[in-house]
Amino acid sequence: MNPSEGKVNPAKVKLVWFVPADALEATRDAVFEAGGGVMGEYERCSWYTAGTGTFLGGADTHPAIGEAGREEHVPELRVEIVVSEELVGPVVSALRSAHPYEEPAFDLYPLLGA
Repeated sequence: MNPSEGKVNPAKVKLVWFVPADALEATRDAVFEAGGGVMGEYERCSWYTAGTGTFLGGADTHPAIGEAGREEHVPELRVEIVVSEELVGPVVSALRSAHPYEEPAFDLYPLLGA
Protein backbone atom coordinates (compact mmCIF):
# COMPACT_ATOMS: atom_id res chain seq x y z
CA MET A 1 0.00 0.00 0.00
CA ASN A 2 1.28 3.45 -0.89
CA PRO A 3 0.73 5.52 2.27
CA SER A 4 0.69 8.83 0.38
CA GLU A 5 -2.14 7.73 -1.93
CA GLY A 6 -3.92 5.12 0.16
CA LYS A 7 -4.17 2.56 -2.64
CA VAL A 8 -2.34 -0.60 -3.66
CA ASN A 9 0.21 -0.30 -6.50
CA PRO A 10 -0.12 -3.07 -9.10
CA ALA A 11 2.93 -5.26 -9.62
CA LYS A 12 5.08 -4.20 -12.57
CA VAL A 13 7.53 -5.94 -14.85
CA LYS A 14 10.06 -4.61 -17.32
CA LEU A 15 9.72 -5.88 -20.88
CA VAL A 16 12.88 -5.72 -22.98
CA TRP A 17 12.96 -6.63 -26.67
CA PHE A 18 15.39 -6.46 -29.56
CA VAL A 19 14.30 -5.17 -32.96
CA PRO A 20 15.73 -3.77 -36.20
CA ALA A 21 15.42 0.03 -36.38
CA ASP A 22 12.87 -0.04 -39.20
CA ALA A 23 10.44 -1.99 -36.98
CA LEU A 24 10.95 0.11 -33.83
CA GLU A 25 7.83 2.25 -34.16
CA ALA A 26 5.56 -0.65 -35.16
CA THR A 27 6.58 -2.65 -32.08
CA ARG A 28 6.36 0.37 -29.77
CA ASP A 29 2.92 1.28 -31.11
CA ALA A 30 1.71 -2.31 -30.62
CA VAL A 31 2.85 -2.65 -27.00
CA PHE A 32 1.57 0.82 -26.12
CA GLU A 33 -1.85 0.07 -27.64
CA ALA A 34 -1.97 -3.11 -25.50
CA GLY A 35 -1.38 -1.07 -22.32
CA GLY A 36 2.39 -1.16 -21.87
CA GLY A 37 4.61 1.83 -21.20
CA VAL A 38 2.45 3.55 -18.57
CA MET A 39 4.23 5.17 -15.63
CA GLY A 40 1.95 7.16 -13.33
CA GLU A 41 0.26 9.82 -15.44
CA TYR A 42 2.64 9.28 -18.38
CA GLU A 43 2.02 7.02 -21.39
CA ARG A 44 4.24 5.68 -24.21
CA CYS A 45 7.25 5.59 -21.89
CA SER A 46 10.22 3.68 -23.29
CA TRP A 47 13.98 3.66 -23.52
CA TYR A 48 16.11 2.25 -26.32
CA THR A 49 19.72 1.99 -27.40
CA ALA A 50 21.64 0.48 -30.34
CA GLY A 51 23.58 -2.78 -30.39
CA THR A 52 24.30 -5.81 -32.54
CA GLY A 53 22.26 -8.99 -32.53
CA THR A 54 23.66 -12.29 -33.80
CA PHE A 55 21.94 -15.51 -34.84
CA LEU A 56 22.40 -18.63 -36.91
CA GLY A 57 19.18 -20.05 -38.31
CA GLY A 58 18.80 -23.76 -38.90
CA ALA A 59 17.90 -25.35 -42.24
CA ASP A 60 14.13 -25.00 -41.62
CA THR A 61 14.20 -21.31 -40.63
CA HIS A 62 13.12 -18.32 -42.72
CA PRO A 63 14.95 -15.33 -41.21
CA ALA A 64 13.56 -11.86 -41.89
CA ILE A 65 17.18 -10.71 -42.33
CA GLY A 66 19.97 -12.81 -43.81
CA GLU A 67 19.73 -16.48 -44.66
CA ALA A 68 19.42 -19.86 -42.94
CA GLY A 69 22.72 -21.64 -42.28
CA ARG A 70 24.80 -18.48 -42.06
CA GLU A 71 25.63 -16.55 -38.87
CA GLU A 72 24.24 -13.04 -39.15
CA HIS A 73 25.28 -9.85 -37.35
CA VAL A 74 22.40 -7.36 -37.40
CA PRO A 75 22.16 -3.80 -36.09
CA GLU A 76 19.27 -3.82 -33.60
CA LEU A 77 17.75 -1.68 -30.89
CA ARG A 78 17.19 -2.83 -27.30
CA VAL A 79 13.86 -1.39 -26.16
CA GLU A 80 12.61 -1.28 -22.55
CA ILE A 81 9.18 -0.50 -21.12
CA VAL A 82 7.32 -1.05 -17.87
CA VAL A 83 4.17 -3.19 -17.94
CA SER A 84 1.56 -3.87 -15.26
CA GLU A 85 1.71 -7.56 -14.40
CA GLU A 86 -1.92 -8.19 -15.42
CA LEU A 87 -1.21 -6.84 -18.94
CA VAL A 88 1.90 -8.93 -19.67
CA GLY A 89 0.00 -11.50 -21.78
CA PRO A 90 -1.70 -9.00 -24.11
CA VAL A 91 1.43 -6.83 -24.37
CA VAL A 92 3.70 -9.76 -25.27
CA SER A 93 1.11 -11.00 -27.77
CA ALA A 94 1.02 -7.55 -29.38
CA LEU A 95 4.83 -7.49 -29.53
CA ARG A 96 4.96 -10.90 -31.21
CA SER A 97 2.33 -9.84 -33.78
CA ALA A 98 4.12 -6.59 -34.68
CA HIS A 99 7.68 -7.95 -34.68
CA PRO A 100 9.21 -8.92 -38.04
CA TYR A 101 11.24 -11.89 -36.71
CA GLU A 102 10.01 -15.52 -36.62
CA GLU A 103 11.24 -15.74 -33.01
CA PRO A 104 11.46 -12.28 -31.43
CA ALA A 105 13.94 -12.08 -28.57
CA PHE A 106 12.48 -10.54 -25.42
CA ASP A 107 12.94 -10.66 -21.64
CA LEU A 108 10.59 -10.03 -18.72
CA TYR A 109 12.04 -8.84 -15.40
CA PRO A 110 10.04 -8.47 -12.18
CA LEU A 111 10.39 -5.01 -10.65
CA LEU A 112 10.64 -5.04 -6.87
CA GLY A 113 8.90 -2.20 -5.07
CA ALA A 114 7.43 -0.76 -8.27
